[in-house]
Amino acid sequence: MEEASTRLDRVLGGKTATALTKAFGYTSVNDLLRHYPRRYVARGELTDMNTLVDGEAVTLLAEVVSVTSRPMRQRRGTLVEVIVSDGTERISLTFFNQRWREAIFRPGRRGLFAGEVTSYRGKRQLTHPTFELFADDVDEDEERIAMFAGAFIPVYPATVALSSMQIARAIGVILDTLPALPDPIPEHLRADLELMDLRTALLAVHRPESQTEIDQARARLRFEEAFLLQVILAQRRAELAQLPARARVNRDGPLLREFDAQMPFTLTAGQQLVGDQIADDLAGVHPMHRLLQGEVGSGKTLVALRAMLSVVDSGGQAALLAPTEVLAAQHFASITSLLGPIAQGGMLGGHDSGTQVALVTGSMKAAQRRKDLLKIISGDAGIVIGTHALLTDAVQFRDLGLVVVDEQHRFGVEQRAALAAKAADDTRPHVLVMTATPIPRTVAMTVFGDLDISLLEGLPAGRAGVTTHVVAASERPAFVERTWERVREEVEAGHQAFVVCARIGQDDEEEPAEADSKVAGVLETAAYLQSGPLAGLRIAILHGRMPPEDKAAAMFAFARADAKEAIDVLVSTTVVEVGVDVPNATVMVVLDADRFGISQLHQLRGRVGRGRYPGLCLLITDSPQGSPARERLDAVASTTDGFELSRLDLMQRREGDVLGASQAGRRSSLKLLQVVSDVDVIVEARNCATRLVAADPELTAYPALQEALCELVAEDQAEFMEKA
Repeated sequence: MEEASTRLDRVLGGKTATALTKAFGYTSVNDLLRHYPRRYVARGELTDMNTLVDGEAVTLLAEVVSVTSRPMRQRRGTLVEVIVSDGTERISLTFFNQRWREAIFRPGRRGLFAGEVTSYRGKRQLTHPTFELFADDVDEDEERIAMFAGAFIPVYPATVALSSMQIARAIGVILDTLPALPDPIPEHLRADLELMDLRTALLAVHRPESQTEIDQARARLRFEEAFLLQVILAQRRAELAQLPARARVNRDGPLLREFDAQMPFTLTAGQQLVGDQIADDLAGVHPMHRLLQGEVGSGKTLVALRAMLSVVDSGGQAALLAPTEVLAAQHFASITSLLGPIAQGGMLGGHDSGTQVALVTGSMKAAQRRKDLLKIISGDAGIVIGTHALLTDAVQFRDLGLVVVDEQHRFGVEQRAALAAKAADDTRPHVLVMTATPIPRTVAMTVFGDLDISLLEGLPAGRAGVTTHVVAASERPAFVERTWERVREEVEAGHQAFVVCARIGQDDEEEPAEADSKVAGVLETAAYLQSGPLAGLRIAILHGRMPPEDKAAAMFAFARADAKEAIDVLVSTTVVEVGVDVPNATVMVVLDADRFGISQLHQLRGRVGRGRYPGLCLLITDSPQGSPARERLDAVASTTDGFELSRLDLMQRREGDVLGASQAGRRSSLKLLQVVSDVDVIVEARNCATRLVAADPELTAYPALQEALCELVAEDQAEFMEKA
């Protein structure tokens, strides 16, 4: 083997390489070297079998207790059963028609056994496991245990088809001929931080001699993961800081001044602070790239609207990109309502210096679409709101000065760049991205490290807040009945309610099922409520398969509580998760709540209690007390602190979900780094990366680092970095 980029089949052969590619997607030597052990077994220590779970692929270090063979009852042939133990618990190894194996399993002999844990008639077993038996004197069995050189036996993440032992053999072949490797961490940094070099760390993590060696190797490799990501982000920040932009702020422009004067409420201290930060950015000659982060209901849209008006006052246009048509339509309705005559520029009764607001979605009728596209390209529409349809070539701006992206996690970096590229000249528009999903500091540094971050703290005055309860349907059926009674009571008091389901459900032509079926759907739930516990109330449905005009009509009727055709109860999928603002809604009922994540439930809860009336969120579930799903729901009910819930959510998910394809455009590179808990590592890596890039932006003095970054950054990411 000459280098880490060598193809696996050249080192291991086609069969093994194909198996590794199929199991894990690995194609190069470097891929396999980065497949780190999930744990280690000290030689001579047996596996604790109390921890085994059905369906898990395991590697056990155990001792043979007995071996028997007998004819099978239902078919011809012989069954060999080997009982192995950790000294307390036992598990069966079952082999069909392999009686010759009986002779090799002597009681007292130890070995490694790998397979999938299953249960048969109450007994745990591994069927046809792969295994590696040690000689009675392990120290003399060098040939058998060569692949486990060192004092610790590594146990790798494995599959049923590819055991930890097979992976260990493949890695062992590579380690036996491992050359000196170019190290992406510069030598002076390794010295300052007292880190192992790369080759030493890889040998130590796969063939450790001591626990200290394991700890040092993992610390070095963990830092490397953080460092490479932070170098990418530092380069991106440096490049963005050099791009040209036009100053787009007018702190005393006629539109912003008129809007502030007619605003029926006072800005919170948090809104004023964040608004000043954004105004300072907009006044610069390099593009703003800022993340506006705030709890549900904290008033982010108002802050963004004031920034958009400032840009329009400066002669430019602003675009708001929303993830769904429902949310785009909601933004359009609420913004035009807030602006009043300001949004009627050039129209009868409009403000003298007013502008117009255009809406662009994929389902608009052709005539209306042409009308709005003309407003945009002429500049008559200073504020443009839309979905992904804004990214199409048909949408052309006269002078795009600000891009606002709502719910950043719904859009990939390519989409953000595509809209920013619509500026009319060589300058770039300012970019403000918003999220109501609270993000812990280290996650923000890792995921949004190319952005300046503003935290909008505090809620507008008059918000009554939300109380959340878990309704255990299977344990207390009467509580479900009480749920619908509470909904009726709130409606009779003049308020409205959401009912959210995990799926749309059956087609309209089919007979509606009972709402307590295995997973409630919108269609059957609405039918059940209409004919049952909520009979007589005005109930409507909302889901993604509805025609756009029907969706808009349902949302409009629900938002207009005072209208004749107003809706009392909206039965919906999660299309109402973000941004939908109905101050009169006071109840959120989530059916099959265990099917939603923590952050999603927090978002749904944020749809109620947005006015002066207190909100109530009821999470209905069949999950038993003590189950992970129930603990998740109890956590949501116990606090309204979005940052604490976000931390719990991320602890339950892989980091690959945090750095998912929508953000990074690739499979996560994080193997050891925990972005929630490794605060010190990420901060140190960010500081080192910032200093390094400031001194050498192109990293010309660090070819090994350049090579590692090229491998890490997928092609579509590289394109984004050029476009950004």
